[in-house]
Amino acid sequence: MASHNLAEFQKTAQDFALGLTPLPDRATVVGLYGDLGSGKTTFVQAVAKLLGVTRSVQSPTFVIMKFYPLSVVSYKLLVHVDAYRLKSGEELKKLGWDELIKQPHTLILVEWANLVEDVMPKESTKLQFEFIDDKTRKISLK
Repeated sequence: MASHNLAEFQKTAQDFALGLTPLPDRATVVGLYGDLGSGKTTFVQAVAKLLGVTRSVQSPTFVIMKFYPLSVVSYKLLVHVDAYRLKSGEELKKLGWDELIKQPHTLILVEWANLVEDVMPKESTKLQFEFIDDKTRKISLK
């Protein structure tokens, strides 16, 4: 699906999030794939806003993971992961990944998921982001 401005892109992200249902026995994991500037962080920001996060959401490039407790939706926790600086999923595992993905009512959005593909759950949703031009981005299921 292509969006031609920020408002359309944010609506696409929020519509996607509205269609998700928390899993009763493990985290819901969404891998975000795409080049720099393709909209991954903007997507996370729009989802976070929809879920009631009021503080600023920035890509956790240097801390790898940021946690946002949620109180107004069926998810209890939003986790934003930026794997850009990681060399493999083993580095993510050292940060508690295996325990994190076992937590029900947790939504995990992973930027640069291709770099940690080896530890992404098989049942995770994969979204491909494409930069078309300065105003247009395309999101598709991978």
